[in-house]
Amino acid sequence: MGNATRDAVVHLRARDILRESGRTLWYLRAILAGLLVVFVLLTLAMYYMGNPVETVKRTPSPMAETVYFCAITALTIGYGDVVPTSTFGRIDAILLGMVGMVFTGLIVAAAVRGVQEAARRASLQD
Repeated sequence: MGNATRDAVVHLRARDILRESGRTLWYLRAILAGLLVVFVLLTLAMYYMGNPVETVKRTPSPMAETVYFCAITALTIGYGDVVPTSTFGRIDAILLGMVGMVFTGLIVAAAVRGVQEAARRASLQD
């Protein structure tokens, strides 16, 4: 019983977690900005070439609804109230979903790293 280990309790503060997550996001800023640019370009392409249509009224979607559709698609929610009607629009929607998954994954990874780094620093101080 002499080799029994005890678990160390590390007290984390939200401020430290947010600081470390923010630092990680700062390092990823070029990638995140690039993904944002790709999102804007895909949104413009959807508006001009994707032929998005409201499913209820069966009318072409204005720019605001196209941006809404692209954001919902990038977040992988997909309500189905606005749909692309061209082949290009459907391919564009797939690309938007992929960009959204990468963007969301990077944000989650930064949050996880923030918790890990805050825990590591807190354990070093104890």
